[in-house]
Amino acid sequence: MNRMPVQSTVRVVGIAFLLVGGLGFVPGVTTHLYGGLAFAGDGSEAELLGLFRVSVLHNIVHLLFGVAGLALASTVSGARTYLVGGGGLYLVLWVLGLVGGLDWLPVNAADHWLHLALGLGMIGAGVALTRSRRAASVA
Repeated sequence: MNRMPVQSTVRVVGIAFLLVGGLGFVPGVTTHLYGGLAFAGDGSEAELLGLFRVSVLHNIVHLLFGVAGLALASTVSGARTYLVGGGGLYLVLWVLGLVGGLDWLPVNAADHWLHLALGLGMIGAGVALTRSRRAASVA
């Protein structure tokens, strides 16, 4: 099968989200796992790599986002949608974090910066990796 770069990128991103979601449940990789990991909400004290706050629901969402990436990587349009749409969601999370609207999700300053970087990076990759294909289909 001949994969386009956008599809390969989404496969890597999907696998990364699967790893992050799984590692959020691993003692040692996630600090304060016992007694600090809440199901949801900003009361969770568990931190992935001692830096990014996580909860059970947060980890499950990362796992599902990874599965979605692997599924959508099968087509160029699906891969582009995953990157641009997922990047848009991360930018929304970043804005909600700035205005204090994320009380249902455990986040801290590191999470806010990560959401911004993921949002911009995913949208940029989705657009850049499909630009020549879109131009060719218009011509």
